Amino acid sequence: MTDRKKTYPTTSSDILRRIGFTSDDMPDLLLDDDPPVSPNTDLAQTLRMRLACLQERHAFAPGDLVTWKPGMANRTAPGPGRPALVIEVLAEPVFDPTQEAGRPYFREPLDIVLGLLIEEGEHRGDFITLYLDSRRLKPWQGEVRA
Repeated sequence: MTDRKKTYPTTSSDILRRIGFTSDDMPDLLLDDDPPVSPNTDLAQTLRMRLACLQERHAFAPGDLVTWKPGMANRTAPGPGRPALVIEVLAEPVFDPTQEAGRPYFREPLDIVLGLLIEEGEHRGDFITLYLDSRRLKPWQGEVRA
């Protein structure tokens, strides 16, 4: 009889390390990277944590700097960990009428207008505004680099 060692599923951090990503600044795809009791238990815990994060509200005002909450970025801008400037907090959210049921943005309450700079390409440095769901944002705590 051979002694078999218990194996755990490969974590997201393991995969990223194997392909050369070793930065400590890189966020974990799952907040708890310990071997799960079962994949479904870990998924259920992560879903509950994401819901709690989404439900945590912040009172924003024009001039505040904000960034994505962990695991809440559903757009490409602002970039991960990058700040955006609150331009306006809408009294009533707007909804994108072009989105159909079954799409991730369907009925998403866009209740905050952010300003940010394009960071790459031909329009680098241009100022743009975006409408987003403020539940996905938190106050930005970093320092602005010149």
